Amino acid sequence: MFQRSQVKSAVCEVASPFERVQKQIDAICERMNIDQGIQARLRECERELVVNFPVRMDDGKVKIFTGFRIQHNDTRGPAKGGIRYHPDVTLDETRALAVWMTLKAAVVDIPYGGAKGGVICDPKIMSPGELERLTRRYTSEISILIGPEKDVPAPDVGTNPQVMAWIMDTYSMHKGYSVPGVVTGKPLEIGGSKGRFEATGRGCMFSARLAADHLGMELKEATVAVQGFGNVGSEVAKFLSKEGCRIVAVSDVYGGVYNPKGLDINGLLTRDASFARLGLLARNKETGLVIGSEDAETITNAELLELQCDILVPAAVEDQICKINASNIKAKLIIEGANGPTTAEADEILSDKGVTVIPDVLASTGGVIVSYFEWVQSMQSFFWDEADVNDKLQRRMTNAFEEVMSISQHEKVDMRTAAYMLAIGRIARAMALRGIYP
Repeated sequence: MFQRSQVKSAVCEVASPFERVQKQIDAICERMNIDQGIQARLRECERELVVNFPVRMDDGKVKIFTGFRIQHNDTRGPAKGGIRYHPDVTLDETRALAVWMTLKAAVVDIPYGGAKGGVICDPKIMSPGELERLTRRYTSEISILIGPEKDVPAPDVGTNPQVMAWIMDTYSMHKGYSVPGVVTGKPLEIGGSKGRFEATGRGCMFSARLAADHLGMELKEATVAVQGFGNVGSEVAKFLSKEGCRIVAVSDVYGGVYNPKGLDINGLLTRDASFARLGLLARNKETGLVIGSEDAETITNAELLELQCDILVPAAVEDQICKINASNIKAKLIIEGANGPTTAEADEILSDKGVTVIPDVLASTGGVIVSYFEWVQSMQSFFWDEADVNDKLQRRMTNAFEEVMSISQHEKVDMRTAAYMLAIGRIARAMALRGIYP
């Protein structure tokens, strides 16, 4: 069994996420000789809205919440990006997430720009009524920016299809008619797409399969550790398990479990009513958490990252793999299911160790791809079956993976650099063609 004394918990102290992504953009633009004006525009977000709004809580008191909606770049189409409900949401983080969305859309060549939104709150301690009132007021506040041709929100950490339904309904009431295309990730009954909920996890699985083929790794019996067992991580674990992988560890915000012989993923996917209202998967029938599962040792999130395994899937939040713990990573392949889980310093260490990293702007694009499919279906009121959605997703991700791999091999750079080169090249060409108004 895994010995706890072999690893230490690490707290990653990193620079501002937005400053970090700006440095990455600068490095790629300089490498590609991108026009200085275009580089300057890519470094900044086009629009930033900060809102402070009241919500009446269940006890009758009024509480003020702060929210954001950031649009980074809409050169290639409407802005697109999730809405996050979390106590640690910041303006700086939201800016960085908006940039990553711009890059994701460009990597997989869909006609979107990037945006992101968030509210500083803890949805786990709020009632359904409080969440609905918060969502509707936040939607009213950001309605000056969003719209099916302008900016299309989607679920992210702490939000789910029900939240998207409230956003769609609120926006529609303001317009006086139903506007299903204003959000994606909404319930099927009001214009959602089949396959959307599983899309990010399924896309990570496709990325793992393609990367394994490239590395000559046999997926069957490959060992996998998944940090973050929410909507993305749980689906990745489920799909990789079906591919024959042995899932040896998973974790959520409260901790994780480890069994080198493999975990019962179906058992861990048991839903609990107290978590299901937020779209969060409960992991233990008694506690609703991963920890406490039978036949498994309890570990921390930091310990999970350093386990002996073939494939590591960081699918939680940003900045989990950094210079403090990167040298202790034992996985041969990292599939980034979260946004920005690996710092620049860690990238260098992992590269020197020969670890292959499939970056977030490629690996976790399944959600934005199927969000695009949903948007198209909503705008046309013509819907596809799930097999069509999954087939289109696989083709789109395969094409993107092969393009990024080709750049990586030709330019002799890692996959993240290659993905950024592909994305920034596409955005820069579009910006040059459109020019500057007036």
